Amino acid sequence: MIRKNPSGDLPLIAESAYVDKTAIICGKVVIGENVFVGPYAVIRADEVDASGEMEPITIGANSNIQDGVVIHSKSGAAVTIGEFSSIAHRSIVHGPCSVGDRVFIGFNSVLFNCAVGDGCVVRHNSVVDGRDLPADFYVPSTTRIGPKTDLSQFPPVSVSASEFSEDVARTNVDLVRGYKALQNEF
Repeated sequence: MIRKNPSGDLPLIAESAYVDKTAIICGKVVIGENVFVGPYAVIRADEVDASGEMEPITIGANSNIQDGVVIHSKSGAAVTIGEFSSIAHRSIVHGPCSVGDRVFIGFNSVLFNCAVGDGCVVRHNSVVDGRDLPADFYVPSTTRIGPKTDLSQFPPVSVSASEFSEDVARTNVDLVRGYKALQNEF
């Protein structure tokens, strides 16, 4: 469902993107070329700041927002997902937040009030809250990173983790083409 927010903003979705019919895209949302938005995802830009303004939620080209993902923002803050990035099933990205290019966010993970650098891998069931991550940073499954977390205890992203992330992004770009081709059959 594509709909306006109470401020009257309507999503801008690239023609080459695929948005599943069960997804909800509401308000000041910009979805780039070849983006895949899976079933039951919710991308909602509807809250305003104290002056009545809001920044957009922007999804960069060739990225994928998988099944059940929720992307929202507090008080009109921006959320940006870079290019070739994957937000896996049932994750929550809550602004203010930015996710760089070629990032993988694993199943059920939560991002809030943070910036995730290019090439990062955040594995499944992890939380990043109030702490920015540098480029090529690796967060193991079930890890909680907060404002006081010592990032020096974590290894850099391995080659296999980067390759996995790139494969997920490639697969979802292929899914966009496949689902776009099927769109007229339903």
